[in-house]
Amino acid sequence: MGKISDQVFQLVQPIAQSFGLEVVEVLYEKKFDGMNLTVVIDKDGGVTIDDCEKLHRAIDAPLDELDPIDTAYILNVSSPGIDRPLKSERDYKRNLGKKISVKLYKPLNGKKSFDGILTEYDDETFTLQTADKTLIKFNKKDTAKVEPIIEF
Repeated sequence: MGKISDQVFQLVQPIAQSFGLEVVEVLYEKKFDGMNLTVVIDKDGGVTIDDCEKLHRAIDAPLDELDPIDTAYILNVSSPGIDRPLKSERDYKRNLGKKISVKLYKPLNGKKSFDGILTEYDDETFTLQTADKTLIKFNKKDTAKVEPIIEF
């Protein structure tokens, strides 16, 4: 499975970049309606429906040519969604100074879940400032899920 997403990523990334878009991830997974190939894209200021449609049209033919998938599949191009977990450097950058929620695999100080403001990050770690102004540094590899807290 990984091979298909890697091949598709290699093919789609330069096309997306020509539109000023970034491919965040490529998912190839079985869903209720059959096999789905989903290309998740992003850009500064957020992705529009037009961006998704434009890229969908642009990659349709090259994908047929590359033919990485020998079965019928449904092609989707979508934006990450505002509540998408933080994975890439870009996700951390976008959420700097904002509230995030952290879930850990193993408890830290007796807790597996923390909320606070993302104050800094690097390739390996990130720092959260909790409500009582405590700074906690996390290793990214120890986190089960890191996601933005959406407040309306």
